Formats: sequence, C-alpha cells, structure tokens
Amino acid sequence: QVQLVESGGGLVQAGGSLRLSCAASGRTFSSYVMGWFRQAPGKEREFVAGINRSGGSTWYADLVKGRFTISRDNAKNTVYLLMNSLKREDTAVYYCAAGSTVLNRNPAAYSLWGQGTQVTVSS
Repeated sequence: QVQLVESGGGLVQAGGSLRLSCAASGRTFSSYVMGWFRQAPGKEREFVAGINRSGGSTWYADLVKGRFTISRDNAKNTVYLLMNSLKREDTAVYYCAAGSTVLNRNPAAYSLWGQGTQVTVSS
C-alpha cells in the first residue's frame, strides 16, 4: 500500500511562492489519481488540485486556479504543488491524497492520505 509524506511547507509572505512535495512509497504510485487538499482551523477540508495518473490532466478549485500548479513525476513517485501569489487565506495544513477517480473533488473519494504540511502566509 502506498504511504504519502508531504514536505515543503513553511512561513511565507503574501505574494510569495512555495512548492510542496508529496513522496509516495511503493511501486503503484502511477496507478493513483493524486490530489491536494487543505484545511484551515475551524474549517472543513477542501479540495485544492488534482491530477490524473499520467499527469496529462489537471483540475483546480476556483480559488487557486491560475496561481497553483499541480504536477507529478511518476519516475520519482512524487506529486508537487507549486503555489504562487500566495494570500493570507491560503494559510492551512496541506494534505496530499491518492484516489482512483479522475476529476473528483470529494475528499471521501481519496483513500490514502499524508500527514499534512503547514503553510502559513503572513501579510
């Protein structure tokens, strides 16, 4: 079974950039649809971005479209989230997740989760 470990979070000023990484163990990484979600204090976990198995198709939440880019490297068993033009409201714990359904934005559709990495955007 694939295990997921996120990294790359931290403190950044508004307008800055961060790149999150999610490294997967196991040999079946390329068989999973991957997604990034986030959860701010007191809020529900929300979808951020998703990518299909080959990396040829991506989908985004409206709030991040044009600012965030999801990508994957199946040879390295890693999925990335490049976040540009960060805003204070992007502050959250970011999770990567593995699922099986393309274009899905529902957390319930993703069966495997990492432990999360904190992203804090200051003004």
